[in-house]
Amino acid sequence: MSQHEVYVLWSEKLLKRYVGSGRDALDRLRQHNAGQSTFTRGGRPWILIHCEKFDSKAEAQRRERFLKSGAGRKWLDEMYPEYRRKTGR
Repeated sequence: MSQHEVYVLWSEKLLKRYVGSGRDALDRLRQHNAGQSTFTRGGRPWILIHCEKFDSKAEAQRRERFLKSGAGRKWLDEMYPEYRRKTGR
């Protein structure tokens, strides 16, 4: 059985989180910080703030979708108040 991970990165430069998934969160972090992802290139350096492991890709994708939703963003704000956008909200 293969393992899949959902991860949350933080960019202090952009004051933004990035939610992604894959087989190896630390390898993905390395790729993001190496500039191999156009979407995250401008936010380097990224740090890994949260990671969850799942037995199936489908489970990981469901959790990734949740974390990108309004309820998921709220959950991340509550779990990691130091890693939330520092705006007037």
